[in-house]
Formats: sequence, structure tokens, C-alpha cells
Amino acid sequence: MTAEPRPFRVAVASGKGGTGKTTVAVSLALAARDLGPVTLVDCDVEEPNDHVFLSPKIEGSEPVSLLVPQVDEGLCTYCGACAKACRFGALAVIGKKVLFHPELCHGCGLCASVCPVSAITEIPRPIGRIEWGRAKGIQFWQGVLNPGEPMATPVIQALKGRLPDDGLVILDAPPGTACPVIETLKGADYALLVAEPTPFGLHDLKLAVGVTRELGIPAGVAISKHGIGTDEVERYLAGEGIPVLLRIPMDRKFAEAYAQGTSLVEAFPEWKSRFIELAQRITMEAEVPR
Repeated sequence: MTAEPRPFRVAVASGKGGTGKTTVAVSLALAARDLGPVTLVDCDVEEPNDHVFLSPKIEGSEPVSLLVPQVDEGLCTYCGACAKACRFGALAVIGKKVLFHPELCHGCGLCASVCPVSAITEIPRPIGRIEWGRAKGIQFWQGVLNPGEPMATPVIQALKGRLPDDGLVILDAPPGTACPVIETLKGADYALLVAEPTPFGLHDLKLAVGVTRELGIPAGVAISKHGIGTDEVERYLAGEGIPVLLRIPMDRKFAEAYAQGTSLVEAFPEWKSRFIELAQRITMEAEVPR
């Protein structure tokens, strides 16, 4: 039997913001298009900025909603079962009044299932949107969380639910190691961690490595701003058996290109071959038995 086609998913992540993660994700996508179909997915839904470097033509958009409770107070007996069951404090029953705090609701549906008189139904509450299109020969997707909304993971889940069946998929993760990052990393074939060689960079890199190991995802590192700080990051990676796949030196001209919204491989074509080699190396590293 022929195996079903499946995309190769690379999550580009970092333990902290400002490491150069977007620089790496966008340049990797633009270089890898020479090897086959590429989809770049901006999962940093609270502050997506891949589009700044790609200027995509957006072809479609759809809303992302969270199912939240709606209480029929004509049926409600104000027993408080829903409030007691809610782990997030989104519901409170005070006398003959049910208070609902939508910003605390996780859309789990438990309140509706425990209501003894079926007074609770679930209705969609828009929290963001996903958009798709094409940019410079690659397929482009991004999620956008509505301002003030605290729940990024449903938007990321909606993005991941629309991924193509084959080709290379690059997931540009949010910074840090919180729930949105974990949601982005789930199901990835490889994690490319972008780190800077500073004490803060090392501290947060260790956290990111811990997340990938907890999820069982092989990981390699791209060191950005190489040449500043110390060699502690490289010594840590050598001790942990984690490969350094790319080193991007600290260079003012790179920062100037970034500030102008130009990708590394477009501003400096000599870097294209390095990112093609990075894509090939990632594929080989992902196949190494662990």
C-alpha cells in the first residue's frame, strides 16, 4: 500500500522574544521553495508579523469562535452547579442572578453538561480570524487574535486544522514557552529553536529545550546575533547533544534590512544557499533515531 501524503512540519520557536525567530522562519520558507512546495504559517496570533516581510495577497479569511455558555434564566434554578464545576471562575451565581465573565471562559462545555435542568446552551463568541493567501511563491497562513482576547490557542488550532497534505510546512511559533507555543509545537516533526548567545538567551533556551523534550520532538538550534555574549550557549548545546544548524552573525546591515521589512535571503542572496542547506539538514536530523 502507498503511504498517505503527509506534510513535513518544522516549528520555529524560541524561549524569548527578539531572538530573530521571524528572520529565520521567513528566510527558511523563501529558500526552501526551491526544494518543493512550502507553506508558512504565522502562529504568533497575538502579534503576527511574517506578512511584513512577505506582503502576501490575502485570498480568504474566516472567523474563529469559542463556544461559550448562554443561560436561559427562565429554566435556571440558580443551584450554582455550573459555577462550582467551572475551573476557571467564568461563572458565578449570586442570588437570582448568573454572572458570566467571557474573558475567563475556556469553552470546555462542562457547565452545560452539569446543569441539572439543561438551562445552558453554547453559542459561538468570535475571538479572532485566520487568513490565507500566497506570497512570493509560497502558501501563506496567519492567525489574528482580536485585541484584548486572552485565548490564543483556539486560533492556532484553527490554523493547524487547515494545513496542506504534503510539502514543507513551517510553523512560526509565538515566543516563550506558554500554552500557545506548546499548541504550535504539537505534532511537529522537528523544532528549530532560535537563540541568542547571552545569559538571558541561554536561560530561555533551556526552557524551550525542556518543552521539546517533554513533547518528544527532536530539536536543533540556530544561533542568532552570533559573536556577542559568550560561548555558554554552544557549550550547553554540546553537552546536551543538540546540534547547532546555523549561525547568523551580529551585523548592523542585517538589522537594517529587518527594519526595512526585507528578509535575510532577499537582502543578501548569498545566504540563500545556507538556508537551503538548513532545510536539508533539518530533514536529515529529524530522521536520526533518538
